[in-house]
Amino acid sequence: MTFLNISPLLKKDLFILALMMITVPLAGELNFYPINETFRISFGVPTFLFFLLLFRKIPAVFPGFLTAIQVVSFRILLEFIKQGNLNWISSFESNFSSFFFYFAYACFFYVAKANRFYNRPILMGLIGIIIELLSDMAELTMQYLVLGTTIKLTAISEILIMAISHSFLVISFFTMMQLYEAQAREKQIRKQNEHMLMLISNLYEESIHLKKTLQDAESITKKSYDLYKGLNVMKNERAAEDTVEELRRQALIIAGEVHEIKKDNYRIFAGLSKLISGESFTDYMKLDELVSIIKKTNENYASLLGKSIQIEYSIEGVHPPYHVFTLLSIINNIVTNSVEAIVNIGSITINIERDEYWVKFQIEDNGPGVAEKHKNLIFKPGFTTKYDHSGNPSTGMGLSFVNEMVEQLKGEVFVDNRLSGTGSSFIIQLPAVHLMEKG
Repeated sequence: MTFLNISPLLKKDLFILALMMITVPLAGELNFYPINETFRISFGVPTFLFFLLLFRKIPAVFPGFLTAIQVVSFRILLEFIKQGNLNWISSFESNFSSFFFYFAYACFFYVAKANRFYNRPILMGLIGIIIELLSDMAELTMQYLVLGTTIKLTAISEILIMAISHSFLVISFFTMMQLYEAQAREKQIRKQNEHMLMLISNLYEESIHLKKTLQDAESITKKSYDLYKGLNVMKNERAAEDTVEELRRQALIIAGEVHEIKKDNYRIFAGLSKLISGESFTDYMKLDELVSIIKKTNENYASLLGKSIQIEYSIEGVHPPYHVFTLLSIINNIVTNSVEAIVNIGSITINIERDEYWVKFQIEDNGPGVAEKHKNLIFKPGFTTKYDHSGNPSTGMGLSFVNEMVEQLKGEVFVDNRLSGTGSSFIIQLPAVHLMEKG
């Protein structure tokens, strides 16, 4: 039960240890003997160093000890398989020194705290060379003490070259792995940023709605107060005094309540505005990146609805960075409507072009299109032709919001059916100056 409660990092280290004890002995069989018949140089060394760099919780000495035993045992077993009738003493004498190499390597690695230099490959490479040279000395010393073997000074240069080669192999592979991890992290961060942009875009859209309710609340407050003043006049003229007094009281209550609504909404609006209106470089984005987010988001939305919809886009002309949330709110609403309108399989195209003053967006789909009698109604608040499975209508606010935003930006929006086959074609024209960052 205790084993099941160990931390995720320790579980990962145990998995690495198991893999290490299998891989290092196998890699060690890719070898040659530069000095004598008992001193072996193999690819087990760079593989061993690579695995030691991966451990986060387990000290290097423990996996080094187990792997050293495993390497010697594997080599003796391999000789037995090859020869059948094996001289165990001779085989042990040929392979025992490898234990001291790997164990010494792990000990030196632990003492140097080489894991600290995980993200500094050049320094790690230099440390790896020194550790391997010291481990070679440990192995040769044991061979000399037990077997009486000697080493020629000319072989030292070969050992040094092999140590450099091993470190180079490990650091090269490790750097490639870190590059892959960095790319994976960058992809994840980009995905999170896109998600945040869509969330802030929705906040931006809601702030526009909230601003409108503020204006409506202000208007109702004024009308209620005007009614109160009018009733005051009626009272002074002694017209139906009891009735007028009640109406006066009710009108004043209405004015007060609406005023409270306005104040609450204003506080919310101020908070949203502070969150999304502080224009910085993050508020503006290259058009191709912006449209790419819209494409990816709506293709995912289509998949969620069980639809197969391909979204393509083309951009003509020179476009500076545009205000992210303005365009996301407008264009995304149109594209999302197209995704919902298409029955099962379809396509959506977004074509964008710019002249000196205007940016034109044309969004076309091959869905059922817009009925002629609805063309003048679809941009009005509350109008909808979409119902859920229970027969409840949608809010009908998406296109009305688009229309309101376009009007605020002094642009125009209209819809027509596609000339080439079925589907709808939305055209939005906006003054470029209202989308660009203010100089």
